[in-house]
Amino acid sequence: MAELPNTLEDAIAQAQVATQAALADGYKRLQVELVFPELKHMSVAEQFLPAFQAYDSRLKIFFTDAGAAALARRDWADVPFKIEDIGSGRVASLESKIQPEDEIFLFIAPTSVEVPQLEKLCEYIGDRPFVLLNPRLDEAGAVGIGYTARQTRDRFISTLESCYYLRPVDDETGVFRCYPQQWEIWVQKSGNYEKIADLATKPAGDEVDLILAKGSQTSNGTPAKKPGVFKSLQRFLKALSS
Repeated sequence: MAELPNTLEDAIAQAQVATQAALADGYKRLQVELVFPELKHMSVAEQFLPAFQAYDSRLKIFFTDAGAAALARRDWADVPFKIEDIGSGRVASLESKIQPEDEIFLFIAPTSVEVPQLEKLCEYIGDRPFVLLNPRLDEAGAVGIGYTARQTRDRFISTLESCYYLRPVDDETGVFRCYPQQWEIWVQKSGNYEKIADLATKPAGDEVDLILAKGSQTSNGTPAKKPGVFKSLQRFLKALSS
């Protein structure tokens, strides 16, 4: 049973295990979300890559644009896998980026800007598995605010399974999911973090507020081993970005 991580390295290690478990159980459309604004996506991706070591050259990695892909090719010169960019140009040119020998795909920090291209790429991927690492697909306004844009985004996002999720609501509260566990809400109480809720689906903001209100009245949760995990992670991530 996975507990709250104490460092970014712990979280990434948990995400690797959760991803491998979900893939082994047959999930094909996965996302891993470490929801911290200070994250450097290249560094996180590099630490996450051992989860795909067994795939070797059958792994293909996508960055959001040509510049990021070129930087990755420079920094990861000796890797066996292939590196591409999603691009923001013609959707018709995307099919050539998916080859028959590609077996699994990793998308690094795609945003709502790339949703049309990303959705098309995933159509070409078909039944092969893919993982979105730290996607930002729900950024308001980036794709557009019209009905068609929202429908496209929602239609694609609804097919994804979050196999790992860690987000601080504030310094004392967080939402956590590590496949195959359910979604969990943790709160700091008396110097330790306690799990106050298990949920079958990802909680919405108002649902979190309601659970927190109930949790403030009663306490029968599971204490974590170490206090201050979200504060510690925030400080650690700020140190990385400085």
